[in-house]
Amino acid sequence: MGAFVAVAVLLSGCGSASSTSGGLPNPMGLQGTIRQPPLNKPDFTLTDTANQPFNLLTGTAGDVTLVYFGYTHCPDVCPTTMANLAIGLSKVSPAVRSHVKVVFVTTDPNRDTPSVIRDWLNAFNPSFIGLTGTIQQIDAAEATVGLPPATVVNEGNGNYSVEHAADVLAFTADNEAHAVYPDGYSASTWVHDLPRLVKGLPS
Repeated sequence: MGAFVAVAVLLSGCGSASSTSGGLPNPMGLQGTIRQPPLNKPDFTLTDTANQPFNLLTGTAGDVTLVYFGYTHCPDVCPTTMANLAIGLSKVSPAVRSHVKVVFVTTDPNRDTPSVIRDWLNAFNPSFIGLTGTIQQIDAAEATVGLPPATVVNEGNGNYSVEHAADVLAFTADNEAHAVYPDGYSASTWVHDLPRLVKGLPS
């Protein structure tokens, strides 16, 4: 898979928590990549794995929402990301876990039917939310968070892979993403950051 990260405003990188990250304020002490300015949670509606409309803004209101665009046939980055999220969630308190929603949006709707997405996500965590739609709807959803549209790479013999941005966008209860998590962050980062994301910005 040729996953890529193409959000020009991403700064800093993996590392220990501190009051600043790459020179940017980091009041929550996150290990994730600080985003400045924060990204507003988009208001888009796609189809969930029960074939029902799911609005990201209203369906995740009040919770930390981790949004990831990927595809189930991905051989490496996507399953690793989902596994790290699942492990991280399993190691935080139930109180924290109850305020976190993971939303997986397929970038391969031709193969990723709702039932395929559901079966794939269940292998990581049955609570993970899976979304699909038309290619045009998914491209538009990516655009709302500043990500480029996914592209299909023909591998011959009818096979193809999908290149897509590999960021987890972490929206807190204020409906803003103050940090994002490109490929490479481990489960330990989620164990560290999830309680801080749930707590939110200091008052």
